[in-house]
Amino acid sequence: MPTKIRIVGGTPLSGQIKISGSKNAALPLMTASLLTDEALILYNVPRLTDIQSMGELLSQHGADVHRSSDGNSYELKAADIKNTTAPYELVSKMRASILVLGPLLARCGVAKVSLPGGCAIGTRPVDIHLSGLRMLGAHIEISEGYIHAHVPTGGLNGAKISMPLVSVTATENLMMAATLAKGETQLINAAREPEIIDLANCLNAMGANITGAGTDTMIIQGVDRLHGASHRVIPDRIETGTYTMAAVITGGNLELQNTNLAFISNLASVLQHAGADIRATENGIVIGSPTVPIMGVDVMTEPYPGFATDLQAQMMAVMTVCQGASMITETIFENRFMHVPELCRMGANITVHGSSALVRGVKHLSGAPVMATDLRASVCLVLAGLAAHGETVLSRVYHLDRGYEKLEEKLSRCGAIIERITN
Repeated sequence: MPTKIRIVGGTPLSGQIKISGSKNAALPLMTASLLTDEALILYNVPRLTDIQSMGELLSQHGADVHRSSDGNSYELKAADIKNTTAPYELVSKMRASILVLGPLLARCGVAKVSLPGGCAIGTRPVDIHLSGLRMLGAHIEISEGYIHAHVPTGGLNGAKISMPLVSVTATENLMMAATLAKGETQLINAAREPEIIDLANCLNAMGANITGAGTDTMIIQGVDRLHGASHRVIPDRIETGTYTMAAVITGGNLELQNTNLAFISNLASVLQHAGADIRATENGIVIGSPTVPIMGVDVMTEPYPGFATDLQAQMMAVMTVCQGASMITETIFENRFMHVPELCRMGANITVHGSSALVRGVKHLSGAPVMATDLRASVCLVLAGLAAHGETVLSRVYHLDRGYEKLEEKLSRCGAIIERITN
């Protein structure tokens, strides 16, 4: 039966929320298990449908995937890769599935991977992945919806790869492939996200030789083999930012545990400029009840360390009830304003001009039936529902389950009136 989320808004959040492990870090870390025949143990893994989907994908490649009884750690062992095809039925569930391409090529010399799926938020071409892998020596063709790749006898060879655009998944794919390539690989214009650093740290623990992670130039010295390791996944900075804005939009007071203010420094700076009270603690962040009205501020999404595109929709929700106006400009994905019509159904005053949205603050939002269009848009509507007068019912909540662990439970513990209902 389809499920929906029902929210009765108007209650300021108050309490503590423990931030889960990062989905965007855990997914590439799981695919790194394909690079060795020994066990990779990952701790602080969130319980999400995307994680489950990646486990299913790795299992069909021949990896043994064991989740702990509490669900927060995984042991992955790809002792014998039996299948180098990543089928459409699994890859279409999420775009991160493309991350098996680099490890399969490096370890097995051959891979057949379906072109990826995921949220319909705009074009995210795989050509940066493919051109980089070609520079490492792979032969690649696209046919009938699949990427067909193989490596000539002798394996991959290091290369100097200058990426035309900053791409997180391309950086991850190429750095994993380069760990087993012969010689040195330079990744120029590499992504700098904390998830990139986390992957590099794990790969180095497995015996790789990677320097420069977190800068725009990474150096990977290829090694003959990688071994098993244990690694703890970093906290989820997007979840951190989302709950920070949940406190702000409801005028609440929250303590976020198991996280780091440095992960959302850009967002925190913007919100503080708008009037929010945000402070670092020894183990997280405290968001205090604002003493002044939240004012409209302008935001433009940019690659890290700029304002994250994955926080743009949530920020727009906050700006709908601010004083004054704000301009939100999306530079990463062209279809990432699909939440605007739903926010307008709740009484928001938003005008879209190409890649920018002019948001004029209103006194309050009103509850309404709304529909999620993608992962981050779905949680944006949850935030709007928490602040709105009356009842909001959100449908297509399977988007939420891809990226937010125990969302209703975490929010209800802090006073939110929120529940999952079945038609």
